[in-house]
Amino acid sequence: MNKGQLIAKMAADAKVSKAQAGAALDSFIHTTMSALKKGDKVTLVGFGTFNVSKRSARKGRNPQTGKSINIPARKVAKFKAGKEFAAKVK
Repeated sequence: MNKGQLIAKMAADAKVSKAQAGAALDSFIHTTMSALKKGDKVTLVGFGTFNVSKRSARKGRNPQTGKSINIPARKVAKFKAGKEFAAKVK
C-alpha cells in the first residue's frame, strides 16, 4: 500500500475527503518526525512506539573492493510494534 492508497482508505473509513485525510496523515508524519528529532519518543498504545537510537561508529567493508571503511556514529529511527499490532499481523 502506498501513501495515495492509504489516504484513500483513511478517507473512506473516516468519511472525510481525501484532502482532509491527506492533511491528517501529513500532520501525523510531520509531528512524529519533529518529536523524534528532538529526542522524544512517540507511543501509540496498541500500535507501537517510534524512538531514536544511537548507532555507534564501526568498521565496515566495501563489497566491491573489499577495502575497509569507517562508518561514523549516527542516530536512527526505530519502530517497535505494540502487542495488539503484533497479534494482528501474525
